[in-house]
Amino acid sequence: MIVAPGAIDGITGRAIDRAGFQAAYMTGAGTSMTLGYPDYGLITMTEMVANATRIVNSISIPLISDADTGYGNELNVFRTVQEFERAGVAAIHIEDQVFPKRCGHLDDKAVTSREDYIAKIRAAAAARRSNDFVIIARTDARAVLGFDEAVARGRLALANGADVVFLEAPQSLEEVASVPQRIGGPCLLNVVRGGKTPDLPMAEAERMGYAIAILPGLLLGGIIQTCDELLASVKREGRYPAPKTEGSPARTFARFGAADWDARRTAFRDPLEPAGGSDAPGAAASDRPASPAAAG
Repeated sequence: MIVAPGAIDGITGRAIDRAGFQAAYMTGAGTSMTLGYPDYGLITMTEMVANATRIVNSISIPLISDADTGYGNELNVFRTVQEFERAGVAAIHIEDQVFPKRCGHLDDKAVTSREDYIAKIRAAAAARRSNDFVIIARTDARAVLGFDEAVARGRLALANGADVVFLEAPQSLEEVASVPQRIGGPCLLNVVRGGKTPDLPMAEAERMGYAIAILPGLLLGGIIQTCDELLASVKREGRYPAPKTEGSPARTFARFGAADWDARRTAFRDPLEPAGGSDAPGAAASDRPASPAAAG
């Protein structure tokens, strides 16, 4: 099972890569928060692709990305796939919520019809240029229309071009365990601490048959908690808090390829050989093109 922790930027993407994970996941909720918004469908496709591009350029492992509802109908989905694939993203998930959508673990969601959803999945499959680009069909129907309808939508998505099914927010361990068996194809599990799905170890999810597990809020939650703690410490103590591990600017920059950039400082500075021999710099004026003024 591929375990993909959530990245929100190049810093968290690089941390996931350095930690040895097989893939990273660009969380839409985290991307929204980096721009100062809740996960309420307020971020545009171009903003999402821009963030995905920055993360892709920061890591050497595949990036799975949230693509919300595809940002419109089949035409918008078609362009969405093109843009994410062009950015170098490895996989995206598209969901059946109405737009603007809401976080999958909030109440008061609404979903589109089966017909609209499957049309989007077909459009997504048709838009990709490479079969290596993975289409993940997410359905939020469990909260609105029930578990059986969510399973039915997942199976239809697989039959119409999707590669993986993401049945969002099953509400019991029995439902979580039954998803891969009832879908009959590769499934993704969204691990959200404090969400609607019961928490379980990664090894248990793998035994249940899941192909991918994403952990969208793992680093995001840790960042928020750490920021609050550090800022409270400064207010309380009036000094820079002692770090848990000692560092320096140089060590921090090293995480982001500083050695490669240092090498480039001198890599292009070798002495140049004159193109026309040793007397090339002193070539006669008669060998040079006449200036417009001289020609006149």
